Amino acid sequence: MRTGIPGLPSAHPIGEQLPAVYAEDRFVRGFTGALDEVLAPVLSTLDNFAGYLDPGVAPEDFVGWLAHWVALRVDESWSPAQLRQLVTRSVELHRWRGTRRGLAEHVGLLTGGVVEVTDSGGVVASPTPGAPLPDPGPAWVQVLVRVPDPARVDRRRLTAAVVEAVPAHVRVAVEVVEG
Repeated sequence: MRTGIPGLPSAHPIGEQLPAVYAEDRFVRGFTGALDEVLAPVLSTLDNFAGYLDPGVAPEDFVGWLAHWVALRVDESWSPAQLRQLVTRSVELHRWRGTRRGLAEHVGLLTGGVVEVTDSGGVVASPTPGAPLPDPGPAWVQVLVRVPDPARVDRRRLTAAVVEAVPAHVRVAVEVVEG
């Protein structure tokens, strides 16, 4: 089985780096030429490694790996363009994780819609020192998504993504409307 890529030239031919005494030998030239053919894809990958780390130009199958590297759980329903955009913005999304802004941006990237997030807040206080804290009630978050065609949004998957993005004790409500 042949593992090389036919016709892919080596950017660094071994034969050209040999001392003259070996470079003139036909067997050595043939042997190093065969090595060049096997090593050309490896050297090409290494020479273009920066491109593999850029989700905008990385091969489509490699973008899924990049998603795992940046702790992004991949949903098979995402289009390749959505996945590239999510991976590209993942650092910023992680920076805002757990906030209204972060949740709104994440849902916006998933749906392409306009997102409004309201929540119960997270701080309670008492004006009297030593007094028991007031009961804030259960924590909740409501996500309203406005999209041109609500039927194209998988509500179950969207709700799962929101549940994953908020603390475990927070109640989640997701509504997708036309707008």
